[in-house]
Amino acid sequence: MKILFAAPENAWGGFYGLIRKELPGHTFEASGRFGVDTLKGYDVLIPTMCRVTGDLLAESDRLRLIQQCGAGLEGVDIEAASRKDIWVANVPTDISGNAESVAELGIYLMIGLARDVRAMDRNLRERKMGVPRGRTLKGQTVGLVGLGGIGRALVRRLKAFDVRLIGIKRHDPETAERELGLDWVGGPGDLEKLLSRSDYVVLCLPLTEESRFLMNRETFRSMKREAFIINLSRGGLIDRSALEEALASGQIAGAGLDVFWEEPPDPDDPVFRYNVLATPHIAGSTDLSIHGIVKVVAENIRRLERNERPLQVKNQVK
Repeated sequence: MKILFAAPENAWGGFYGLIRKELPGHTFEASGRFGVDTLKGYDVLIPTMCRVTGDLLAESDRLRLIQQCGAGLEGVDIEAASRKDIWVANVPTDISGNAESVAELGIYLMIGLARDVRAMDRNLRERKMGVPRGRTLKGQTVGLVGLGGIGRALVRRLKAFDVRLIGIKRHDPETAERELGLDWVGGPGDLEKLLSRSDYVVLCLPLTEESRFLMNRETFRSMKREAFIINLSRGGLIDRSALEEALASGQIAGAGLDVFWEEPPDPDDPVFRYNVLATPHIAGSTDLSIHGIVKVVAENIRRLERNERPLQVKNQVK
């Protein structure tokens, strides 16, 4: 089979080389960018951050599987794929080591903001010692917006920091509060309450039409002025202009971002002049998660070759 990887070869922690090694009997091609010109002649598409529209799918002539190398499928027109009998599958965060990897980076961003690593770097270069004075996580309130695989991985790790943990869960928040041992869990309508109580707000929920621009001018105003926002999910959860205004006005103390409104973001974007600790969408790019993802993707391609139903599919075909 012919498999198209919609990214540069070196993207996503060496995934392309690893999947080729795992499946030597297949033909692989990397598009060299986060996009593709055509799907003609390909059996499998690994879309990464490429938008897979109905128009693009209409031109495909033998595509049978859209296999994401992660969880996010917000850029894929799943209904259009179903109409063309193309399977759409992903790799959930909690089966590959991805959730654990993302959670670890989330804690890195929290500590980096609390201890002000930007000032550390500046002071070290200026030969200033003993400053800045940081903040500890102990005793702080962490609000987790989303309690799926990543949120739960964060809960397990953050308990060791002696923080107060609260959260938002779309369905059955009372059960999540009890099972996870959190101080409080509310539903989507309780977001303002979580924001007003949290010293750190961590976004770990999917991007949908409902959650797009979840953090906007109004919701940023609900946060404490000394609080930090951390986004581990998708850039579209935050209104970029509202974020810049919140940072410039001191409405919030800073932001930790692994995902952005456009990727890659412009390094000269004015938002980075403020207290923003940024990483280049690498929260899930670790040895553990990449090898876990490769195994799931390879298994689905083997299943397709055997005319079997792929695992973790999100649609139905004839």
